Amino acid sequence: MSDLAKTPLDKSATAVDAEPSAAPAAAVDPRLLVREQGFAGYWTEFLRKVRGGELGSLPVVVGLIVIALVFQFQNDKFLSASSLANIAVFTSGVGIMSVGIVFVLLLGEIDLSVGSVAGVGAAVWAVLSVNHGWGDWLSVVSAVVCGLVIGAVHGIFFAKVGVPAFVVTLAGFLGWSGLQIWLMGKEGSINTPSGSVVEDLTTHFFADKAAAYGLAFAAVLLYAGSQLLDARRRKGAGLPSRPLSEILLRTGVLAVLCFVVAYFLNEPDGARGLPLALVLFLAVLVLADFVVRRTTFGRQVFAVGGNAEAARRAGINVDRVRITVFAISGMLAAFGGLFIASLSGGATKSLGGGNTLMIVIAAAVIGGTSLFGGRGKIWSALLGMLVIQSIQQGLNLEGMASEIQYMITGAVLLAAVVIDSVSRRTQKSAGRA
Repeated sequence: MSDLAKTPLDKSATAVDAEPSAAPAAAVDPRLLVREQGFAGYWTEFLRKVRGGELGSLPVVVGLIVIALVFQFQNDKFLSASSLANIAVFTSGVGIMSVGIVFVLLLGEIDLSVGSVAGVGAAVWAVLSVNHGWGDWLSVVSAVVCGLVIGAVHGIFFAKVGVPAFVVTLAGFLGWSGLQIWLMGKEGSINTPSGSVVEDLTTHFFADKAAAYGLAFAAVLLYAGSQLLDARRRKGAGLPSRPLSEILLRTGVLAVLCFVVAYFLNEPDGARGLPLALVLFLAVLVLADFVVRRTTFGRQVFAVGGNAEAARRAGINVDRVRITVFAISGMLAAFGGLFIASLSGGATKSLGGGNTLMIVIAAAVIGGTSLFGGRGKIWSALLGMLVIQSIQQGLNLEGMASEIQYMITGAVLLAAVVIDSVSRRTQKSAGRA
């Protein structure tokens, strides 16, 4: 045996070699670095996101500001209390329908039947309530449930049978329009009974000033509470969270916006207080936003919209998600149809026709929901409807013809889709898609 083999090992060297290598420095989340840099860090991060195509709601917010300034300059009544109340009321019904479309677009699909489903919902309510003497609430619930069932049928054909959503809902658009006409009978219209629940949807206003200010305070309190709770949960999980200063700043901006709107709604120059329609629309938005952002089902919707096959392999029941989403779309379409019936004074054979479908889809897309699926927010329905209704309100004040409104709305929709397409292309080139 060689001397080298007999030589005992150097214990000190062995001890050094046996020591584990120094642990690499823990990676620091870039969001923490941004917050440590203060305003300059946020501004740098904002510019980085814009260059990378992550525009978010920025184009819509800028568009709303421009629209308000242009029309206010043309007519000082645009930002009056009565004008804002009209925007709030006329936005609500179609906006609720647009919330359902946001769910469908998150899947990367389309629902062309929402207009006719709205008409069927209004027809079911009118026939049951007026012709058959059912109670107000029972008739309303029956109409909404009818829309839910119709949407579920669309989802079953799409998810289980494999018929493309475009074809299924196009067939539904034609078929449910026929059912609507059949339900309305020979007369073709049924007037809204005076004092009914449906009439109150768009005609009831909370005249007490405390109602508008109370809703504003509740909205601010709810937002601040949710932000603080989210920050606490993220800290507990060891994840980056918004500092208290940022939460307070965001809450302050929201408070100013909410209380300014409440002030205008309470002004005596033609306004009648807080519209019930706006309260219901906001309630639908908050509930739907909670479902999308805070529940397992909401995360599954984004997963299926991003990549259905990957979601299936991850154990998600893709068929159930799709059926549920189309059921939600049908339910909200029928509910929105009741608002349209309230505004028009009753149910008719043509309710939900015309440009209703286009406005519903346009609102979701203009608000920032992608047509390609997997990206968007429920609040897109509100932002998009504000853009569309603000344009219509401004043009009405100027006495512009309806065809001009259609052309401008079409141009805005095209611009929104172009921005979405360019944004996606930019993100891909930046490696962020």
